[in-house]
Amino acid sequence: MTARGTDVKCSTSQERRSANATQNANTVVIVSADGEWNAVRAFFPACELQESPFGEYFYVCADDSSSLEGIVLFHGGWGKIAAAASAQYVIDKWVPRLLVNLGTCGGIKNRIEKGTIILAEKTLVHDIIELMGDQQAHIKHYTTDIEISWLNVPYPCPVMRTVLVSADHDILPGEIRGLVENHGAVAADWESGAIAWVAKRNNTRCLILRGVTDLVSEQGGEAYGDNTHMWQESTNEMMAKLLSGLSAWIVQVAATEQ
Repeated sequence: MTARGTDVKCSTSQERRSANATQNANTVVIVSADGEWNAVRAFFPACELQESPFGEYFYVCADDSSSLEGIVLFHGGWGKIAAAASAQYVIDKWVPRLLVNLGTCGGIKNRIEKGTIILAEKTLVHDIIELMGDQQAHIKHYTTDIEISWLNVPYPCPVMRTVLVSADHDILPGEIRGLVENHGAVAADWESGAIAWVAKRNNTRCLILRGVTDLVSEQGGEAYGDNTHMWQESTNEMMAKLLSGLSAWIVQVAATEQ
């Protein structure tokens, strides 16, 4: 059986930047979930919104935050399909030196604390079910090691460097043991695996920062069911924290290019 998909060599980001110089933006920040984007809108109330095929976006101007002037904030949409498509869209449109994904994630109870910010050094997509071949080989195909050696230590804020696992569903209590034993998971989201995978194939530097807003155990999730308001409240706080510290992370890109 042949692998389902082949790697295609893309042009380098510098080559594409030269070809599309009129549309450049040094940094594009993708925000995936609707609730996360609502928090971004609240953080930048004066933003001038524009529309893309995926959602709204805006350029951060000096009136919003002089330290982030010229940065694009982009609502990419939830789930792996929207995440992959919107990541490719922003790379093609703006040819950024840095692609950032800010957002939230669910943590596995007793593996990580609520409020922790994860700096992803590896992502993988775990909801692949292969019945005609080697499932682990197919999961490996969508596993991405993220190059973050360009970041200076100490980091702008306390983080946990670790793997983030993605699927088109929230953490299922019954799958926690397998996620921990097979992948060393401490937290999961819906989009980071797709965004990192696309960025790497476009030779685009990628930074993924996700904050843990709620915890899930084998008995259930504290934000599940009728408690989704808890997720939104935690998301508002986490996104404000991530956005407040964003410029300190972005400035390190320019420092490595001097």
